[in-house]
Amino acid sequence: MKASLFITCLADSFYPNVGESTVRLLDRLGVQVDFPEGQTCCGQPAFNSGYRDEAKEVAKTMIEAFEQSEYVVGPSGSCVGMIHEYYPLLFEGDRKWEDRALKFVKKSYELTQFIVNVVGKTYLGARLDKTVTYHPSCHAMRMMGIKHEPLELLKNVQGLQLVDLPFAEDCCGFGGTFAVKMHEVSAAMVAEKAQHVLETKAEILCGTDMGCLMNIGGRLRYEGAPVRVMHVAEVLWEGVREGVKA
Repeated sequence: MKASLFITCLADSFYPNVGESTVRLLDRLGVQVDFPEGQTCCGQPAFNSGYRDEAKEVAKTMIEAFEQSEYVVGPSGSCVGMIHEYYPLLFEGDRKWEDRALKFVKKSYELTQFIVNVVGKTYLGARLDKTVTYHPSCHAMRMMGIKHEPLELLKNVQGLQLVDLPFAEDCCGFGGTFAVKMHEVSAAMVAEKAQHVLETKAEILCGTDMGCLMNIGGRLRYEGAPVRVMHVAEVLWEGVREGVKA
């Protein structure tokens, strides 16, 4: 099985360890990973800001970059959700691009969705003696329908104690440009989310989207809370490394 890594802007620019953990996990599962260098942003910031023509141009670059890929896998429900939800809308009725866009959508997956539903694995041989709570991001959950996949992977990490996050499905307040345009509302929302994280007394907060985790992690640092904030790929890969040592 072959898959192309869609790195996403945040992982590429700020959280390279997320990309590295993603590649190492896929490699452990026997997936041959390549990296099309022509890829760029999914176009979500432009689309959400009302710049549809600009978003369409960015989307064309993505479609071309991954045209030869068997599967496309990204560590973000939000960015892959943009592809699934809005690429068909952007190219509806476009004779040259509509079919190419739909083919791109069909082979694109968020990481945990790909591991569980395509590769067919929930146990990775991981071990991590930590208390972990999980934040389900809005786009992964509501746009992509990703609910059980990350939880199944986490529950199959030996030694890991998964603690329910109160009001887990509440938005963290990030929402891309929402956090910029409505910063006071966003700040109140993330303060509430951080409080719920602290109530769990978990050592690690994890999720599938670095936008949410950057937002919540920033608030936790502001409050001086000793909570590690990690992408689920990082948690799983750290667990795999510990599992090998055991």
